[in-house]
Amino acid sequence: MKISALYLRDFRNFEELNLNLADTINIFLGRNAQGKTNILEAVNFSALGTARVAKDSELVRWTNDAALIRINFSKLDVSHVLALEIPAHSGRRKILLDGNSIKLRDCIGKLNAVMFSPEDLFIFRNSPASRRKFLNITLAQTAPIYFSELATYNRLIEQRNNLLKKIREGTAAPNSLEIWNEQLAAAAAKVTAKRITAVENLNILANEMQKKISAQSENLLLVYEIHDLKNVYAPQNFNCDYLQSWYYKIFSSRNFIDIARGSTSFGPHLDDLNFFINGKELRLYGSQGQLRTTALALKLSEIAMIKSAAGEYPVLLLDDVMSELDASRREKLLDFLLTQKIQTLITATERAYFPAQICGKIFQVENGAVHFEEEIS
Repeated sequence: MKISALYLRDFRNFEELNLNLADTINIFLGRNAQGKTNILEAVNFSALGTARVAKDSELVRWTNDAALIRINFSKLDVSHVLALEIPAHSGRRKILLDGNSIKLRDCIGKLNAVMFSPEDLFIFRNSPASRRKFLNITLAQTAPIYFSELATYNRLIEQRNNLLKKIREGTAAPNSLEIWNEQLAAAAAKVTAKRITAVENLNILANEMQKKISAQSENLLLVYEIHDLKNVYAPQNFNCDYLQSWYYKIFSSRNFIDIARGSTSFGPHLDDLNFFINGKELRLYGSQGQLRTTALALKLSEIAMIKSAAGEYPVLLLDDVMSELDASRREKLLDFLLTQKIQTLITATERAYFPAQICGKIFQVENGAVHFEEEIS
């Protein structure tokens, strides 16, 4: 997958930006708070429909009415144009693929991208929600139906929680939970089955990457942890049909607990992903170097999974990551990207992070303006 051109209008601090990108490495240099990350965020937002803001309107430049993102890209050698219009005030974003209006759920997976930023180094010590988000984003791009299945599960959780509160207040009957338990069990089984399969695949790929980056000194293990499993009987297998029956029994057995809480106390919305290096739990015993290596291995395994599902590598977005890696890890990473021909957009503050000769384009970013500086082949 390659992006040939990126156009922005009134997006973040860019009044207007028109870029032609190299198929290989694209480096955006500049001081902090100049707009480098906004370029990567525009691509990531177009691919996944999410951004690191509370509201879409925060993506619109100052007092303008709307922002526009337009991306020309090729997927399996077929050219496409993806355009998103983001309103500043009311209304929903408009998404066009090759001139045809599509919904967000149909947009996910059309343009594949993986973003890696310094914040990802904290995924291991942040809340379980951040690790579930990583799994959800990976699966949304490798198994497009997962996005709809997860949305269904989240909607059912919300509806069941509303009913639990009504039962607690005496305005609904307890036996009305039966139908919701059945529907929620079916939805939970689909989500969990796909997550466990994804973790099995990530385990193989991430461990290979971890060994390469650590000079064969570290073994990485990923474990999908079902919330509160110590207080319920474990599933005998992770077949979707079996899981559905298992979840139904668990949900039904916890009806009174959930009514008292006014919320659903069990399910994949509470699960976690744990990491072990050489048998030790990373979040408790991992060094800063191991955290960096594992975060990088995780992202590289994610792009390998997407390649396996989509038939080609996604676009890789590296936001100020070079400053977090030592010279050896930077060299290994760039060599991997060039060898595998992965189109990459990289932001950095220093040209010194990169070899004198590197295949691709170099841009300077200053106060919302981008200037092409150099092309090296």
